[in-house]
Amino acid sequence: MSICFVFFFFLLIFSLFFFSMSLYFMMMDLVVIFEYELMTLNSNIVFMSILFDWMSLLFMSFVLFISSMVIYYSDEYMYGDLNINRFIYLVFLFVMSMMFLIISPNLISILLGWDGLGLVSYCLVIYYQNNKSLNAGMLTALSNRIGDVGILMSIAWMMNYGSWNFIFYLDFMKDDFNMKVISYFVILSALTKSAQIPFSSWLPAAMSAPTPVSSLVHSSTLVTAGVYLLIRFNFCLSFNLMYLMLFISTMTMFMSGLGANFEYDLKKIIALSTLSQLGLMMSILFLGDYKLSFFHLLSHALFKALLFMCAGCMIHNLMNCQDIRFMGSLINFMPLTCTFFNISNFSLCGLPFLSGFYSKDLILEIMSMNYLNMYIYIIFYFSIGLTVSYSLRLCYYSLFSMYNFYYLNNLNDQGLVMLKGMMGLIFLVIFGGSILSWLIFPTPYFVCLSLNLKLMVVFMILLGIWVGYEFSNFEYNYNLKSMSLFGLSLFFSSMLNMTVLSTYFVNYYFLNLSNFYYKNVDLGWMEYFGSQNLYNNIVTGSKFSQLLFNNILKIYFILLLIFMFLMII
Repeated sequence: MSICFVFFFFLLIFSLFFFSMSLYFMMMDLVVIFEYELMTLNSNIVFMSILFDWMSLLFMSFVLFISSMVIYYSDEYMYGDLNINRFIYLVFLFVMSMMFLIISPNLISILLGWDGLGLVSYCLVIYYQNNKSLNAGMLTALSNRIGDVGILMSIAWMMNYGSWNFIFYLDFMKDDFNMKVISYFVILSALTKSAQIPFSSWLPAAMSAPTPVSSLVHSSTLVTAGVYLLIRFNFCLSFNLMYLMLFISTMTMFMSGLGANFEYDLKKIIALSTLSQLGLMMSILFLGDYKLSFFHLLSHALFKALLFMCAGCMIHNLMNCQDIRFMGSLINFMPLTCTFFNISNFSLCGLPFLSGFYSKDLILEIMSMNYLNMYIYIIFYFSIGLTVSYSLRLCYYSLFSMYNFYYLNNLNDQGLVMLKGMMGLIFLVIFGGSILSWLIFPTPYFVCLSLNLKLMVVFMILLGIWVGYEFSNFEYNYNLKSMSLFGLSLFFSSMLNMTVLSTYFVNYYFLNLSNFYYKNVDLGWMEYFGSQNLYNNIVTGSKFSQLLFNNILKIYFILLLIFMFLMII
């Protein structure tokens, strides 16, 4: 029995157990906090606390279910890898760090899970041990370190209270200065982990990891940790802070949607779509509805995991080619994979009655009812249109267009283990949204909008389809309009130059400066005025002294003669 199957079975059983527990907790409206005493020093008790409520249990069941399917899928995807056992252990460690983070009501234990995610993600991103992977891993790890500093600083500020269990202080400390400072640091941590502006560039870079890892990272673990932490902390965020963060999250949503329309790497397009959805979750959270944000987090986890699995299947069959320009007509060769791919893509776009529709449509309607300003209204709908646009462009390039691959190979749907892993998710992608909406909201939302506002979402989807079709019509032999606006299109396609700013800008000038200091100061003036010059002076002085000591009698007689001569004069 392979290690993949053992872990798959173990995680699946626990997932079902946690799901049934979350249903029980929902019905009974329970919140349970366990406190385990670890040790006692004089009168100081060190204890470990664990929080179980419907939210943590439901999220854990989803994370474990997706992880079980991903590990099962890895059995075939990573077939032939000499270190597959190490890979599975790393993935398991990654999932356990996320579990630790979900059930912690305590900032110190959150830091352990938070750091665990950052360090294990570094090990997984550099798994393919080449230069590109190493750079991506360093960028991922260093970006996430900023978030770790935020958590550490909030731990230091929590010293003003009686305990590190933040869950006790959220409600009645809303206007307290200490809690405001802590909320600033927590938001900084969440921005880095969930890759919001200005920390967005690590997310597409982390695509160097194997596809099962990408599937796990982008659906339910690493990037959702920031959103989950903010859902827990949402009660202590001040109005002005939420207003500012709303602007940042909507900009992230818009920027990543625009960037995905220019991208040609299959995995990076899906990564940018994750970034767009994270912006959407953050936006509705900062508009004040944390339950809706959590609902979208769960429904997004399902179709995004499946989307990455389908992409992995395509890459696996195309001999590790990720460029969508070399794909085409895959629907003829891999019908089942393409069916799954299309269903999850439609769910991402918000096609009615798939899982993404229930959360996305509700978010937009609630946003339309709580009218804030014109900017928010336009950017929300525009971002939805961009989602459909890049999804259709991706479908056109990979599934329907002409077969562009540069050599013929054995393309087929024969990977049975991978297909079974994907089949485990497809039913939830179709039915998960409606089931979750019945579970999470015991009383349905009452949305009262005029007909034209109700149909606005459908209109934006149709507009996005048209724009995506126009994008896909660009042929190689066209005199592209974007070539006359090359700088502008480069600016949008590179995520508003964020990749350059976070890598080239951070490294280049400082390395140049250090090189300058090393050459001109350390090996230059410091050597001249420091050790070398001192050494030369001492050597010169000692040589002169040696000359004097060797000729001391002669010098004595010469001085005597000079003295006598002076006396005579």
